[in-house]
Amino acid sequence: MQGDVSANWDEDALGWAEGAHQNAARLAEMVGVRREQFEADPLSALPGLQNYVSRLPLEEFEQADWVTLHTDLVSFLGDVLVRRRRGYWKKVESGRSPVGFQYVIEAVGFDGGLYQVEPYDVVMEEFEHLPIEIGRMIANAEAVLRVSETPVEES
Repeated sequence: MQGDVSANWDEDALGWAEGAHQNAARLAEMVGVRREQFEADPLSALPGLQNYVSRLPLEEFEQADWVTLHTDLVSFLGDVLVRRRRGYWKKVESGRSPVGFQYVIEAVGFDGGLYQVEPYDVVMEEFEHLPIEIGRMIANAEAVLRVSETPVEES
């Protein structure tokens, strides 16, 4: 796990980030990952979480079920990006949101640029391309943040 970047967090995002982390840790425990394991590496929950979502009866879900799953996956995705990719939650103004703001993850990409990703959008995109693949969801967010190296094609 990479170092703490909480110095970059704004005050409004701190409470949000802690709540998301606690939710992700509870989710990890639900899929059989001890809190200590999860704290050391949030990806330790990936196999159990993938197994869990793969078995969900999505065709029977009601709106409340989708909201809960969405929130859980956003929390997990955010935790991975914060704790493994040196990202941080940030509150930004948004005309798309009824409350006028949204929380994003911001991180420095490999090129030194500062990038943002909206975890809610990443998870929603995953819901539109079933089956849910947690690894793909993480990879999509990392690509937006430019925090994972892109293989160079040889000629």
